[in-house]
Amino acid sequence: MADNRTPTGAAAASTLLRRFQDHTPHSPHLLGFLTLFITASILMFLTGVTLTAGILALIFLTPFIIFTSPIWVPLAFLLFATTTGVLSLGGIALVSAAGFSWAYRYFKGMHPPGSEGLEYARSRIYDTASHVKDYAREYGGYLQSKVKDAAPGA
Repeated sequence: MADNRTPTGAAAASTLLRRFQDHTPHSPHLLGFLTLFITASILMFLTGVTLTAGILALIFLTPFIIFTSPIWVPLAFLLFATTTGVLSLGGIALVSAAGFSWAYRYFKGMHPPGSEGLEYARSRIYDTASHVKDYAREYGGYLQSKVKDAAPGA
């Protein structure tokens, strides 16, 4: 008994060919793959040339770098220190100007951003200070009475 579902001979070949044609890339896909391959090849070539040139430059310039290092190391340190100092001073000046601008606007009553938090902190400090003062008065009176009990003539 032959199974009708499995093709044989020419029918199997045409089915396989049809399946293969369904999965073949179309011309835009083929052009995209070709572009990708060419671009990747060029980039790999340029990477190799750059790496080779860098290694050759390091090999040939190492004696020059070693002989002139007593000049380059202090110069590099001086350049680093100068750059760091200038950037630090610029940053400090910028932060100071922003701070003074904020304080000026705050004291003039313009309510700059963050002034609500400052007002809240000020009220909390004032409340805490008044509670401490009240507690000190209360506790101080208690201590005064204890001192008088301990030393009646005091």
